[in-house]
Amino acid sequence: MSVRIRLTRVGATKRPAYRVIAIDKRRSRDGRPLEILGFYDPLTEPATVSLDTEKINAWIGKGAQPSDTVVKLMAQAERAAAGDDPETPKRATRSTGKPSKKAAAKAAAPASEEAPEATAVAEAPAEGAPADEASAQEGPGEESPAAADETEKAGA
Repeated sequence: MSVRIRLTRVGATKRPAYRVIAIDKRRSRDGRPLEILGFYDPLTEPATVSLDTEKINAWIGKGAQPSDTVVKLMAQAERAAAGDDPETPKRATRSTGKPSKKAAAKAAAPASEEAPEATAVAEAPAEGAPADEASAQEGPGEESPAAADETEKAGA
């Protein structure tokens, strides 16, 4: 009989938790285990790992082969037991690649909306402002549109 030490899934839908078990390798993922050796809860912060290392080593001594994931969990548990800085397990997260077109457009929209308003306010003088103030807002040698209208009316 070939024995593997691997994870079996327990927990509710979309709330996974795992048991570390010794099981015949021909059985299904959630088949009846020979022995429960620990558990792993990836949803807690940081992830909870509890392993009975004596039992795991006893099964390995009998010829059981641990899965890659169990080997990683055992290494993490050993670091935590040794008092070293325990490394939190890596969780499957969304890719940090480029944002979707919709998200990029949404992020760009507020910046493009603010710019036209700011330039419109800076260019247009306040209504009812005297021509001197309007021309003072303009650069030297430039005549404001309101001042040009006043000079045409005076000249006509």
